[in-house]
Amino acid sequence: MPIAAFTAAGDIEKLEAAITEALDAGVPVYDIREVLIQMYAYAGFPRSLNALTALADILETREASGIEDRLGEDATPLPEDTDMNALGNDVRNQITGRDMTTNSAKYAQIAPVIDVYLKEHLFGDIFSRDVLTHQERELATISALAAMSGVEAQLRGHYRVSLTTGLTPEQLYHFTDILRDRVDPQTAAKAQRILEEVLQARTEQGASNE
Repeated sequence: MPIAAFTAAGDIEKLEAAITEALDAGVPVYDIREVLIQMYAYAGFPRSLNALTALADILETREASGIEDRLGEDATPLPEDTDMNALGNDVRNQITGRDMTTNSAKYAQIAPVIDVYLKEHLFGDIFSRDVLTHQERELATISALAAMSGVEAQLRGHYRVSLTTGLTPEQLYHFTDILRDRVDPQTAAKAQRILEEVLQARTEQGASNE
């Protein structure tokens, strides 16, 4: 979670410390790399590429010092004839818990091609990579969004997706605790406030359906 947050914030010094801490704790290289790859879809190519370069530099230094880090498992290749639009659509429907085949969101109406990119690339190419689970990817996503400004709507949406994937309110509160302890209190306070709004709305919706 700190790795995603510091990547999104562009704080390379703190990112390097978080990567080193993760490697020392035995987190596989490919797991860390996968988070950094995913971050370009949320924080942009420049910050993702800077983060990947930082990872490469750290690994070179550790190797030169005789440290052998565990690589882990790489992504399983998809069949060459995979329909990425259909795959991405299925993944998005699964993790959101609703049929978004026809996306009525304003962004998709004014620019239909962006929804194609979301389905084929984000939810197809990226989310189909089995290095991380969907829950792990959502934790990385909400970590990044919490560290960014002006994306509260997306953070709310991904909290809802996190719950749909099976993460519990308790786990999400623990997520905000980690942000408070290992990222910064301001980021954690914002993340907790929005989480509480999402959970309150969920409770009210459940009550209205009874």
